[in-house]
Amino acid sequence: MSSEVRSFETVIGGRTLKVETGKMAKLINGSCFLTYGETSVLVTAGASKKAKSGIDFFPLSCDFEEKLYSVGKIPGGFLKREGRPSDKATLTARLMDRPIRPLFPKGFKNEVQVVATVMSVDQDCQPDVVAMIGSSIALSISDIPFNGPTASVLVGYVDGEYIINPTIEQSEKSLMSIMVSGTKEAVVMVEAGINIQTEKVVLDAIMFGHEEIKKIITFIETIKEEIGKEKFEFVEPERDSEFVDKIVAFLSEDMNTVVRIPGKAERNDALSELKDRLKEEFLEDYPEEESFLGIMFKEIEKKFVRKIITVEGIRPDGRTIDEIRPISCEVDLLPRVHGSGMFNRGLTQALSITTLGALGEAQRIDGLGLEETKRYMHHYNFPPYSVGETGFNRVNRRAIGHGALGERALLPVLPSESDFPYAIRVVSEVLTCNGSSSQASICGSTLSLLHAGVPIKAPVAGIAMGLIKEEDSIAILTDIQGMEDALGDMDFKVAGTTEGITALQMDIKIDGLSKDILEKALNQARDGRLFILGKMNEVISQPSEEMSKYAPRVYKIMIKPDKIRDIIGPGGKVISRITQEHNVKIDINDDGQVLITANDGIGGQNALKEIESIVKDIVKGEIYNGKIVRITTFGAFVELLPGKDGLCHISQLTKERLKKVEDEFKVGDQILVKVLEVDKQGRVNVSRKVLLEDEKK
Repeated sequence: MSSEVRSFETVIGGRTLKVETGKMAKLINGSCFLTYGETSVLVTAGASKKAKSGIDFFPLSCDFEEKLYSVGKIPGGFLKREGRPSDKATLTARLMDRPIRPLFPKGFKNEVQVVATVMSVDQDCQPDVVAMIGSSIALSISDIPFNGPTASVLVGYVDGEYIINPTIEQSEKSLMSIMVSGTKEAVVMVEAGINIQTEKVVLDAIMFGHEEIKKIITFIETIKEEIGKEKFEFVEPERDSEFVDKIVAFLSEDMNTVVRIPGKAERNDALSELKDRLKEEFLEDYPEEESFLGIMFKEIEKKFVRKIITVEGIRPDGRTIDEIRPISCEVDLLPRVHGSGMFNRGLTQALSITTLGALGEAQRIDGLGLEETKRYMHHYNFPPYSVGETGFNRVNRRAIGHGALGERALLPVLPSESDFPYAIRVVSEVLTCNGSSSQASICGSTLSLLHAGVPIKAPVAGIAMGLIKEEDSIAILTDIQGMEDALGDMDFKVAGTTEGITALQMDIKIDGLSKDILEKALNQARDGRLFILGKMNEVISQPSEEMSKYAPRVYKIMIKPDKIRDIIGPGGKVISRITQEHNVKIDINDDGQVLITANDGIGGQNALKEIESIVKDIVKGEIYNGKIVRITTFGAFVELLPGKDGLCHISQLTKERLKKVEDEFKVGDQILVKVLEVDKQGRVNVSRKVLLEDEKK
């Protein structure tokens, strides 16, 4: 790559993308500085000079660095530095990784790192798309072996029209947000949130995005031809053919039997025993080949699994291609939580728990986007015991990604904030896993939300599809289990209602998928989804009529915006006192909406009554049982409503003339008074005397 500064331009979605090379990060294998609208992202791609030994995976890492200066913010906290990556940054890093990972040479073990640093953000030009295109450019012009390029676009759907990289205004109206990545030949990755659309609408959106991808790839190829470095030589290490033949001969017969064992635990035990026998057989003569033995074992296992699926039309657990594992559902498992639901599909088991809270408990987002809070939160946990192992319990990128997928799947069916003024958190605990746990968490979350009494528009179910492609033989698998996911060519997750799709995620390990295969997979997934929804509906199909007695209650009142200050009070004293006395949380919007969230009905109702009295206007002629709060030489101030006083002049306190107010009254006395006047400045004059005279009459 020339050290000369070069600039290239193209148009994507009606906006210019400018790519500069040779200007920044000059020591790394490949770098480019991209500007799209006023969004600027620096993307670098680096690789180690030597392969990493003793590993059986490709060590690729992708990082999406959010810099808050890019949106004119100073980070919060004591240190005033960016901290750990946000969930958004983690999800974008995964988006960068997934399209490029399958396109490195087989057996390539050099450590590769792609870093996208966001330096300026134009909200109409999202930096995640720019980072994904930049990662492909940086790798393509570098000397790192890479069988790209790829390209990515975001597809929206507004008024029946597909839009490439929609603006913020268009996104707010869009019925879908589909990130599509591909090569010139085929689609390689899809990540989508969709507002209940049919399979045809979704498929057409993907193919629409792919047409734009082809144009971007032509642009990247032009850059590569002009300035790309020559790729450094990589030759997959030669294998000792005689040694390989010995391993194949030793394993084949037993492997063909073991992979057909239906039960996961029994099959895993048998595979482990067979692997131990393989090591016993060869390690004494080949002590340096332990890693290679592991690689060969996995390759032979993969070969036999794929063969029985594509040739014999059966699966390791005995199911047919489109058969779903046995399903069972249950709700109301945990007595003190607000809602719970457990979904079982085969061995995979997800327990989802719903918690309702005040809107003020919505998650705050300190990121590069315009969104500042998130009312619905879906969290996915995958403890080691779910796969029969021990280890650390930690939230990794995969868990964040699966949680976000569940969130997208359920967002389209959630009630509006005005109809259901709660913050909602669902936690899905994967208790046992044999594949498709993210989709089980979606099903379990639907059960849990319904049990909690959340009025969702329709139940949502998810299913994971797989693909095995051997030469001209293709098998699309419904409801893949762990082995089929690990040894197959595709993981295609589809969630939705009976009416359409709400979320979609696709990753493939081959060069790409044609439209025909995508269409068949989507239609097969729809059949599976409808079957699962039927099973779920047998247990619960409508929201519970009554919420849990342990769930908070929300009381809503609309007030005039100029009354907000009365509820808050001087220095926040009034609102603080109400929240403490009645054990409630109060959220006030600028438009005058007041939401009171209480742990019990009595506290909420009392707080509501007090707020109603605070915002109530005092009207001439009304009678109040007030409390004397202050005495002066000319009269007494009487609290008519919380924070609202009226002056009862000394001449209006009694029928007889008073020399001093203190002669008959003291602070704290309750007296009945009538409003005589409310002047233009809001000052109130009251009288006790007129009520005494009325009594006499």
